[in-house]
Amino acid sequence: MSENGWNESAAAWIADMGEHGDFGRRYVLDPIMAPRALAKRPRAALDVGCGEGRFCRMLSAEGVACTGIDPTPALIAHAQKRDPAGHYIEASGEALPFDEASFDLVVSYLSLIDMPEITVPIAEMARVLRPGGTLLVANLNGFNTAGAESGWIRDARGELVHYPVDYYLDERAFWTQWRGIRIVNHHRPLQAYMREFLRHDLQLRHFEEPRPIVGAPEPKAERYRRAPWFLVMEWMKPN
Repeated sequence: MSENGWNESAAAWIADMGEHGDFGRRYVLDPIMAPRALAKRPRAALDVGCGEGRFCRMLSAEGVACTGIDPTPALIAHAQKRDPAGHYIEASGEALPFDEASFDLVVSYLSLIDMPEITVPIAEMARVLRPGGTLLVANLNGFNTAGAESGWIRDARGELVHYPVDYYLDERAFWTQWRGIRIVNHHRPLQAYMREFLRHDLQLRHFEEPRPIVGAPEPKAERYRRAPWFLVMEWMKPN
């Protein structure tokens, strides 16, 4: 068993994502992440923690030269197989194999929660971002991860009652599992992330805790409306 579960979970992850992503990506995050990623028509983009390559393929379809990196060999192999013309590299966020100021757009799409520490990865993302470029981040909300170990509390009929948040300020790792996937996530309060982005003089241009889009399938959408599941941040590197 790997220390974070990703090698063993790769096949289940690929099956769960499919072409359109899981519920949270398809109905909550993609409607925000895709237009914001494309707003400035970037020439070169980097997806840090690209997984099976789905978001890279979305950007490539819009004419963006997108490079994906991920430390899990099976996910990178699948990404390259699905997108033979794409550029995918087995690498970690702690040591990005690129020169300074290489990309107009750097994306972290639900990848920071997988990283055991964030100081170096955020510094690396800022390093490879060009002045005037955008760092676009989607992450699990701290109110989500602070209650993930207990999950939703249900009544005797199985109805959702509430989602508990406990020890929000205490950073910690925890195992989470669903549909054959079992991986380690990391809970951190929002201040831990904000501190690292601000350390590199990045400027916050957008912040959002998104709801599901209108028409998202019920009853699942209700969970994402009742508790803040995700957050989206857009940072700019000053010229």
